[in-house]
Amino acid sequence: MSIDSSLKTEGNLTVKRSVMKRAERVAALTEDKKITKKDGALGLPKTKVRE
Repeated sequence: MSIDSSLKTEGNLTVKRSVMKRAERVAALTEDKKITKKDGALGLPKTKVRE
């Protein structure tokens, strides 16, 4: 029996992600100086995914 093509992991890592993890968002926002360390963790502004 062969494995279904949707279950293969080969090449799936090259797909662009459409969302960022929280740590990535915080790093991007602090780099752009849109938030500071004193700002709360809730209510982070939206960020675009960098290519």
